[in-house]
Amino acid sequence: MKRRWYCALGFLLLPAIALSQAPADTSDRREPAQDELAVSSSQVDVTSAAPDEDISARLQRVIDATEWFIRPTVRVDEGIVFLGGTAPSEELRKWAGNLARNTQDVVAVVNRIDVVEPSPWDFSRASSGLKTLRNDVQRILPMLLFGVLTLAVFLGASIVAGRLSRGMLAGRVKPRLLRRVISRALALLVFLLGVYILLRILGLTQLALTVVGGTGLIGLVVGIAFRDITENFLSSIFLSIQRPFQTGDLIEVAGVTGYVQQLNMRTTIVMTLDGILVQIPNSAVYKSNIWNFTTNCNRREVFDVGIGYEDAISDAQEIARSVLLEHPAVLKDPEPSVLVHNLETSTVTLRVYFWLDGSQHSWLKVRSSVIRLVKRAFQERGISMPDEAREILFPAGVHVTLEKPEGDVSVKEGENSGRKDSINRGGSEAVATKAEGGLSSEAGVIKEQARQAQPVPPEENLLQEDRAAGSGAG
Repeated sequence: MKRRWYCALGFLLLPAIALSQAPADTSDRREPAQDELAVSSSQVDVTSAAPDEDISARLQRVIDATEWFIRPTVRVDEGIVFLGGTAPSEELRKWAGNLARNTQDVVAVVNRIDVVEPSPWDFSRASSGLKTLRNDVQRILPMLLFGVLTLAVFLGASIVAGRLSRGMLAGRVKPRLLRRVISRALALLVFLLGVYILLRILGLTQLALTVVGGTGLIGLVVGIAFRDITENFLSSIFLSIQRPFQTGDLIEVAGVTGYVQQLNMRTTIVMTLDGILVQIPNSAVYKSNIWNFTTNCNRREVFDVGIGYEDAISDAQEIARSVLLEHPAVLKDPEPSVLVHNLETSTVTLRVYFWLDGSQHSWLKVRSSVIRLVKRAFQERGISMPDEAREILFPAGVHVTLEKPEGDVSVKEGENSGRKDSINRGGSEAVATKAEGGLSSEAGVIKEQARQAQPVPPEENLLQEDRAAGSGAG
């Protein structure tokens, strides 16, 4: 009777025992984190010379305790461990094999655990990645806020530095464009310094060095690619600082003579005496010799005149010198001079030197007037001005018949009635003819022509018109 009760009790408890030994529901299983897998257990020690049953039971309990596997099985035969079941990933499969190998008295491991292929609609990995990204953002958010605050501080510092530099340069650098360029360059340097310091604080030293090196490399590449533009830009800065000329000055540079109109960041604009607007690259201006005829208003002019060998040189010198001293446009200090320059084949060459005020008179007109008056004075005083002798050969000879003239009708030039004008008597008409158009400077005319041309906006001019308007050597 008791045996029957025991059998009935056994049948009743059998489902409970089966449920207790059944694996946990897969829906409640969780996948281990990476740090849990990284924990490497040391050898699982059991009793010395552990029997296969103890090894199997120990491994089964450990694997079941993790709740990582689906229906895991462990069987040990002669020290060889046979693993079965299903693992969610390959990492867990390898972990179970390593666990078995590290167990005491295990000879070998046969890992028959299958890996479950993930479903195409399984977003667990994406969800895990998003969680990791969220954690990373939360971790770097304080540093990001600190970086934004630092950049804002250095941006404000760069603006303040630019304004302070413009205020300091206001009394030293007159061109507004140049002040703006210098202030912006200084502000950019302050901002780049802030970026470099921020990257160093954040521990991105290599990136900071890359930024600095990249900035230098970019500057080098740009400098090589735009060499002419960079050279003209730097030349404009040097010219605006040194200021070898001003607006309205008469200069000669790179083979061009004219009045300076503007100096911008690329070219120097000159209005020639012919009314042509010429733009000369600043690099060519900076490398060339600059002849400024306005810096010193006084200008010396020279011309040559030849007299005959039969004429007295001293008399010719005094005649020419008296013309220069009586001319209203020729300066008395420095004193004009007439020197013997050379002995030619048929003439003695005299070189005439005189000075004039270029801000008041045109050197072209004054030179024309002086040459005309010296020639007239030589003719009136009987000073010959022969041309160069030429030898002409007539192989067949020349038949010449001399006839006596009825009267001496030779009249020297300038001795006609009513034309015996001296410089003092003739006044301005004898000094400057209508063809010469007066002796005044042409600077005003050229300036008016340049104003009508309007080469570039006035705000781009790096020069300052310090001298009086319309002044110049011309």
